[in-house]
Amino acid sequence: MIERQIYFYSEGSKLDGTLYLPDDYKPGEKRPAIIPNSGYQGFNEFYPRLFAKNLTKEGYICLGFDYRGFANSEGTKGRVILDEQVEDIHNAITFLSLQEEVDEENIGLIGWGMGGSNVVRVAANDTRVKAVAALNGFYHGEEWLRSIHSYVEWKEILKAVNNDRKQRVLTGQSELADPFIHYPLDPATADYVEKELAILSPFGKQTSLQFTDSIMNMNAVKEVKNVTVPLFIAHGKDNLLHPVDEAYKLFEAANDPKELYIIDGKHNDFMFHDNKIFQELIIKLLGFFGRNIPIGLKKEKVI
Repeated sequence: MIERQIYFYSEGSKLDGTLYLPDDYKPGEKRPAIIPNSGYQGFNEFYPRLFAKNLTKEGYICLGFDYRGFANSEGTKGRVILDEQVEDIHNAITFLSLQEEVDEENIGLIGWGMGGSNVVRVAANDTRVKAVAALNGFYHGEEWLRSIHSYVEWKEILKAVNNDRKQRVLTGQSELADPFIHYPLDPATADYVEKELAILSPFGKQTSLQFTDSIMNMNAVKEVKNVTVPLFIAHGKDNLLHPVDEAYKLFEAANDPKELYIIDGKHNDFMFHDNKIFQELIIKLLGFFGRNIPIGLKKEKVI
């Protein structure tokens, strides 16, 4: 694929990204485009680029970018607020629609992990999105967070969040902490993170406790009722980080047309280009986007 480094602004922060073009792209064509979005602690050079590598082979243009505060994007380091990431995706759509290679009438979204709720919420409020795929996400923040902690741990989280709210009011600052203090990794995901992600410099930086607050205020299960475009939900059947019930709840609440695909895997144990399970997921994604924003609808510029 052809890679072009780009940047755009999101609410005043300059975000770093890459426009990924198919090798067979010809000047003058307008192609459907997809924005693959990262999950928690993710960045463009990893999963967005991995999805782009596979989607561009089929003719799609892709845009990968780093949320504000991550990698080389501007913004406060350690500040992870879901509503702000949603804003970043809205602005990425605007930037993508301005590119001469892109058919702005055919833009889709992919959200991985925590990015799954982000893209659902964007699609619920942005009519420019024509198809959306949510992969291995969690969709009701408070319910999910409570489900993966003991009663005692949950009470401690509520106490920490409440104290941090007071600190932010009095000092303007949220406390920085280990990024996984309230987002504990299951053993399989922790092993993957240690081997594949921890060695990458943008990963694993301290995160403000306001992040936990933003999770508790997120309810994509409620907002999915406003999504009127095709929705594809995929989830690992053995995912212990984000239990598969998260996908079932979102699917039940969603409008038609909707599709549910259960991945024969965990959270990210299969997230390698040559992995059979990953390639099966790609086939499903290409089928979904092929039906809803197909290649070839608008190849030439209108003069």
